[in-house]
Amino acid sequence: MSVVKINAITVPKDKQERFEERFRGRAGAVEKTPGFEWFELLRPLEGTDQYLVYTRWSSEEDYRAWEQGQDFARAHEGGGDSLAPAASDSHHLWSYQVIESSAPDRP
Repeated sequence: MSVVKINAITVPKDKQERFEERFRGRAGAVEKTPGFEWFELLRPLEGTDQYLVYTRWSSEEDYRAWEQGQDFARAHEGGGDSLAPAASDSHHLWSYQVIESSAPDRP
């Protein structure tokens, strides 16, 4: 079964636009990574200042290979002043195994 990695990242209101800009400018290399299945960046609507970065992988081994690879390092490097990080140091990585999943049943 697939595994899901959710990175909960605290982003102050005054830096949310910059944070989203950094994701729009990402290299997109993860999409070419073996075992990668899905990516979503979730913006908080109310009650929290935490964004969720959702990725889905065919296996824990595939995720670990991405995490230890050069593409991961490039995707997460600071980028100097022009790409200064917008998030605070407060973030959490949650891991889940998918045990059931469904999609719309459309003709």
